[in-house]
Amino acid sequence: MLALSRQAASGQFPLVPLAGAGQCVPLVQGGQTRYVNLDYAASAPALQPVAERVTELLQLYASVHRGAGYASQACTAAYEAARRDVASFAGAGDGDVVIFTRNTTDALNLLASATPGPVVHLDIEHHANLLPWRARGGRVVLARATLAGTLAALEAELGRAPAALLSVTGASNVTGECLPLPEIASLAHRHGARVAVDGAQLVPHRRVDMRAIKADYLAFSGHKIYAPFGAGALIGKRDWLDAAPPYLAGGGAVRHVTVEAARWASSPERHEAGTPNVIGAVALATACQVIGALPDGARQAHESALLHRLDQGLAAVGARVHRIWPGTTDRVPVVSFSLTGQPAARVAAYLSAEHGIGVRDGRFCAHPLLARLGASDGAVRASLGLGSQADDVDRLITALDQLRADGPAWTYTADHRPSPDTRPMPAWASPGSTGGGPACSAGA
Repeated sequence: MLALSRQAASGQFPLVPLAGAGQCVPLVQGGQTRYVNLDYAASAPALQPVAERVTELLQLYASVHRGAGYASQACTAAYEAARRDVASFAGAGDGDVVIFTRNTTDALNLLASATPGPVVHLDIEHHANLLPWRARGGRVVLARATLAGTLAALEAELGRAPAALLSVTGASNVTGECLPLPEIASLAHRHGARVAVDGAQLVPHRRVDMRAIKADYLAFSGHKIYAPFGAGALIGKRDWLDAAPPYLAGGGAVRHVTVEAARWASSPERHEAGTPNVIGAVALATACQVIGALPDGARQAHESALLHRLDQGLAAVGARVHRIWPGTTDRVPVVSFSLTGQPAARVAAYLSAEHGIGVRDGRFCAHPLLARLGASDGAVRASLGLGSQADDVDRLITALDQLRADGPAWTYTADHRPSPDTRPMPAWASPGSTGGGPACSAGA
């Protein structure tokens, strides 16, 4: 364990095996290079154990809960075991319920449909934790220049008028900054409000124990936590969920139906109508098991070392790193930045086409926050994860330094596409093809 911690702190190796690790991509100038994935915040690659578990499950895949066949019974057992594993991973309370959803957005919309009163939220949220509440008259609090000032503004709003729920992000998908969730939960509970946490960016990087932080609800996505098979989860108190109308009306959500009426099931079945995503749920639970088994602090040590390296490199090339509260130190490895005179979309296209580096550009489904940060036209986001290495960061910084000094070597259209784009798509991306992608040669 000590050896692992030292290696993790150095940022020199992937903590766990990932599907597709070492994959090569073509470059517009010819040849290929090892792909550098700096877009974990959008979708993380699958853990190899997750991919293997899915392959194993497919051999007996069947629908769940109502099938008498052996395969259906096996999948039912796996699906309900996944529910227990996800609850354990999140530190859910004894009375909490786990509802499998498509993703964080789906989970928060489900919670919005069940929340019985006014909701308070910040303006810095991802649209998934902004738009569902706006549609229901949510009360927005503008973040202040400091984190302490923001917490004071939240408490003032909760004291001004009653609220049923305070819904906040655990970690910003734009800046990586983390909110002090135990403190936020305490101030909400003092004013009679429950707390929901958008854990999409926090859960992949930190241990989240709902009982320890006193969160009433937690939402997160499988595709952010190395299980990209279409499942997420909403975890929390069941009373609101049992009292709410079914999220979807259909089979599986009912106890009994007549022509005139339906008697609905309680949660979680109440909100899981239709054939559930068994594969996604088991994949999500497997990722939770693998990540939960890592030594305490290993993820944070590995990623903090890389984040420090990234911060130093971006400062060296003169990038403007966007922050909500410049004095905060608690951050996950998600960094948005701008380069003077370089449109974000051009930077991202250049990094991909000429260097084989994948980043994200745009406004990251957080338009009000990007406007607040003075980046209404968008920024570049680099995000790290369990498979990231120090060399990934160094390649990004070297490429940015080259762009600053010499400009791009290729030509780009007005909408920032390489012209011509000589890179062939992998065979499997062509209609009707089942071929594989490029493989790295030695030393690539």
